[in-house]
Amino acid sequence: MAERRSDAVVGPARHESPLIDDLALATAREVDRLLAEARARGLTRWAEYLEPLPDRLRDDDLRGVRAVAMRLRAAYGPKDSVRDVLPESLTEPVLDATDRLLRELNREANRARG
Repeated sequence: MAERRSDAVVGPARHESPLIDDLALATAREVDRLLAEARARGLTRWAEYLEPLPDRLRDDDLRGVRAVAMRLRAAYGPKDSVRDVLPESLTEPVLDATDRLLRELNREANRARG
């Protein structure tokens, strides 16, 4: 017998967490700016890495938003970092917005655990 996969959302719906929604949208706007600069500089690798993330920040459920935030955080690795090729005036706002989003996602998860 084949096992069925459930696509049910676990936890609160995104609209039930307006602060997280606002933070995700703010992060998406910062990533849009970073992506535009990566494209303008011909940084294909970083443009491809960043390209799906703003829309996912705008549309995904909370689990998806967390995954995107973690992917953004990974772009600031110790050996390979977006900071190495794009200006601080664009990279740091993305990092700050991502960290704020992750902190709130963690608070929400802790509240849900009781």
